[in-house]
Amino acid sequence: MELNHTHDVCRRSWLEQANTPDCDFPLQNLPLCVFRRRGSAEVWRGGVAIGDQIVDLAALHQHACLQDLAAEAVAAAATTTLNALLDMGPNAWRALRHGLFALLQAGSTQERLVRETLVPQVDAEYTIAVHIGDYTDFYTSLDHAVNCCRQFGLEVSPNFDWLPIGYHGRVSSIGVSGQQIYRPMGQSRPDPAGAPVYGKCARLDYELEIGAVIGVGNARGTAIPLAQAQQHIFGLCLLNDWSARDIQTWEMQPLGPFLAKNFATTLSPWIVTLEALLPYRTSWTRAPERPQPLDYLRAAANGSHGAFDIQLEVSIQSASQAAQGRRPRPLTRTSFRHQYWTLGQMIAHHSMGGCNLRNGDLIGSGTVSGPTAAEAGALIELTRSGIQPVDIGDGEQRGFLEDGDTVIFRGWCDSAGYARIGFGTNFATVVPPLTA
Repeated sequence: MELNHTHDVCRRSWLEQANTPDCDFPLQNLPLCVFRRRGSAEVWRGGVAIGDQIVDLAALHQHACLQDLAAEAVAAAATTTLNALLDMGPNAWRALRHGLFALLQAGSTQERLVRETLVPQVDAEYTIAVHIGDYTDFYTSLDHAVNCCRQFGLEVSPNFDWLPIGYHGRVSSIGVSGQQIYRPMGQSRPDPAGAPVYGKCARLDYELEIGAVIGVGNARGTAIPLAQAQQHIFGLCLLNDWSARDIQTWEMQPLGPFLAKNFATTLSPWIVTLEALLPYRTSWTRAPERPQPLDYLRAAANGSHGAFDIQLEVSIQSASQAAQGRRPRPLTRTSFRHQYWTLGQMIAHHSMGGCNLRNGDLIGSGTVSGPTAAEAGALIELTRSGIQPVDIGDGEQRGFLEDGDTVIFRGWCDSAGYARIGFGTNFATVVPPLTA
């Protein structure tokens, strides 16, 4: 897990669009997806982003452009999910990345053959890139926890300092960017002194998160040491953990989230590999006045490079803005480096009791919020539970989401001396419930 030639900002692709300064998918990124041409009956297969194009890995496999382990890896990635590739482990992931880098680099002798495999991203539709067996969502931003608790006169739970808090989510309702989100029905208790009522969620919210895809699991009964935890991550994506706040408030005592969370989770289509993100790992520290983690959640490697400096942005586009072709204004800009617990600590804690993680399992980071008001990762924070609506542009305000709203997440890493590494977008549109 060291920097190498694939991180060299001076390397360029023969595909000129990949060399523009604001491109999410330069030669140094090469994220993976599963796609097909939009509106077709083609078989889903793996792809890799370069510039505004997708390298069709099934077509690349047919051309036999790669050799040895890289050839085996492209064959595994050319199928309907990436799980077979994940199961091959880090050496195969690296061989595929380095092989693709050589094929796409300016001066490649195989440019003509590789050009034949390209599919424009505008012509593609996507599905979830891996078969997800299990999904665990965490709650690991101290700023988010403090912002939410203060509204209700509460203190952050004492265990927040000592362990990454999480719950098991619902896999069946996970979808990919572009999906429709049906406003959920459920119980809420608007009058604290009255009986609960059944009806449409009135306080629908998003949660800005990072999703981590497990590449290599662990045997049941064993634990993943913190120092090795990052080696078990294949890559990261953008995750929207939709939340029905009024339903959540009523139902979550004493066992935590249930119907308020299980109706939808949206993932971006691209998985950015951990190798591509190596230049953007950063140190993790905790304020000295806060309790320090127990020994199994402490490691030198976690302190030196356990966090990731991923820039994150949220905007809401209303139905009227979309109809008029108006771009939404950003509401939030924050960084993933602010999380109170790292992804490695989440994985180490998840497995320390002997729970076996498997390839394709999804880890949600929990809402990503920063220390300032403009860095809040959910409307419940930005609007103080709807009391102070925010301006989404063109004179429109939101306390919580309305039908027709499209929530848009963007993510990228950018630093002098390294190439911009983008995550693309994660967007989905709220629509009325199918039944009421």
